[in-house]
Amino acid sequence: MTSTSTNQNGPTTVPATPKSPATRRATLAVVCVTTAMLMLDIAVVNTALPSIAVDLETGVSALQWVIDAYTLALATVVLSAGSWADRRGRRRVFLVGVVWFTAASLLCALAPDIWILDIARAAQGIGGAILFACSLALLADVFEEGPQRAAALAAYGATIGGAFAVGPLVGGLLTELLNWRAIFLVNIPIGLVTLALTVRWVPESRDPHPRGADLPGQLLVSTGLAALVFGLLHGNEHGWLDPTTLTAAAVAAVALVWFVLHELRTREPMLPPHLLANRAFAGAQIAAFAISASLFAVFVYTTIYLQNVLHLSPVEAGLVYIPATVAMFVVAGATAKLDRRIPVYISLSVSLLLVAVGLVLMTTVDVAGSRYAMLPGLILACVGSGVFNPVMSGLVLGESTSDHSGLAAGINDAFRQTGIAVGVAGLGALLPAQSLLPGGSPHDFVTGLHHALLVAGVIAALGALVCVVMLRPARTPVEDSREIANVDA
Repeated sequence: MTSTSTNQNGPTTVPATPKSPATRRATLAVVCVTTAMLMLDIAVVNTALPSIAVDLETGVSALQWVIDAYTLALATVVLSAGSWADRRGRRRVFLVGVVWFTAASLLCALAPDIWILDIARAAQGIGGAILFACSLALLADVFEEGPQRAAALAAYGATIGGAFAVGPLVGGLLTELLNWRAIFLVNIPIGLVTLALTVRWVPESRDPHPRGADLPGQLLVSTGLAALVFGLLHGNEHGWLDPTTLTAAAVAAVALVWFVLHELRTREPMLPPHLLANRAFAGAQIAAFAISASLFAVFVYTTIYLQNVLHLSPVEAGLVYIPATVAMFVVAGATAKLDRRIPVYISLSVSLLLVAVGLVLMTTVDVAGSRYAMLPGLILACVGSGVFNPVMSGLVLGESTSDHSGLAAGINDAFRQTGIAVGVAGLGALLPAQSLLPGGSPHDFVTGLHHALLVAGVIAALGALVCVVMLRPARTPVEDSREIANVDA
């Protein structure tokens, strides 16, 4: 690791001072707590959706925006937030994110109607983007490459998956014992404690040669992804040939194509083409999108199934996920001890195959089935996620420099959150709109859920294929000649 100092001849790079054990532990705690809070704010809402629908008297698309407003804002802002953190200082930007996220959580809790809630969720997503963009970079600054960093990344990966899986139980407890608004109020004390710990313990770091802001790119990608998700949600409720749906699709296509062309031509792009030219880094982003658009997106609909079809209480629905959550934590810890003894492409491809098989096994759910029918498949999928998350975090940092770790982490989180946003909207299009609300047809919902699980399984399997093709190291001429010599011998 390096740091930057300035003398009369300009900036120079000098070796960074090793961080104390207390600093490392405190930074890891801060990053894991905030990451858990961010992932919980996707997952806890899943359990609360039926209660929100009844309390705020909302329709299907507005209800889905409670999830997608958050993830979409996070996905589109995280790239700019990553470069901002590299430029202005990751600790400083992280503090801004904590304050922003905490204030937006209060606004969510006080929302008088569904539209204010959706807007507040988008604001929360912006704060989440700032925090996500800094998280891996803060860890990279205090943990040098080696076993300690591997263990820290395992904790970080387990936090991502575990918080998402345990979220339904936390959301269920808060919703059933208090009110759905409590799922947002709980962020306020967590945010204040995190703020104090960051000020006291987390060191500052930045890129000595930061990039400028890419405002046109930010506008184009935000417009394109928002139009895409809006079109998917609107089409499911109002028809795929509805003029508004077709207009949204056209806007999404134009904006996203324009974004790609702009990134190829601008001097300081928010999504640098040279990073995606790295096959391993690009393959990692596709894999991150695949697991988010499959496993993490389908959690929304399995949670609705448990409550609206099997008529479980929010707490009972959350308890169903506990065995899978435990499996995810155990596997993530074991993965850290391997410390890349298994090639990355094998770890990631096998993990995504486990997710794919698990999702297909979950199609055993039925209208009158047991609440535990989906548990074998869910556990298998979460085992895959437990392997995936720490390996992915290590790969992202390994394929970037420490100076650009904020940008690299931002790109990875953008693909993750875009996967959840597009996955929720896309998989939701396979379920009849009215079946998603309390009182809807359980048979229609279960049929649609079967289709969504199968499509999600295909997405995860395609992600595994991408890992094999793009992450497998290329053979060198020397290796080829040795193999030929061995055959001849």
